[in-house]
Amino acid sequence: MSDAKTAIDVNALLQAIPYARFLGITVDQRGNEITTVLHFSQRLIGNPVLPALHGGAIGAFLETTAVAQLAFEFAGAGNGKVVLPKPIGLTIDYLRSGKPVDTYGRAEITKQGRRVATVRAEAWQEDRSRPIAAAHGHFLLQVAEDAAAS
Repeated sequence: MSDAKTAIDVNALLQAIPYARFLGITVDQRGNEITTVLHFSQRLIGNPVLPALHGGAIGAFLETTAVAQLAFEFAGAGNGKVVLPKPIGLTIDYLRSGKPVDTYGRAEITKQGRRVATVRAEAWQEDRSRPIAAAHGHFLLQVAEDAAAS
């Protein structure tokens, strides 16, 4: 495990993003692995009849999970400065209704180039083997020097 991974607090990074804070997303960081948590709130309900989580909240949660994983993996790429990756494209597969409970997410970087990374993320509730949604996305990576120049 690199020193950069121990130096970054992904939870504090996400709390600096207003929409992640509004949704109630936090990060459980244990060693070399992170799990994001979408804490249930009534404002996340999209269908009050079922009740079921709003698809937009689930999609935003999966995107945030992917961004958190990328930030965690590449924390030291720019002299210790963290530059959040920018989404290029994101596809979400909704697999089942999200119940009104906490939702968990994990992401895996499936391919990484110099400028673009491909990430797969999954969200689940009670049973990790039964995901409620999955996402596949491409993200633009920037190092701190590149971000300062633009």
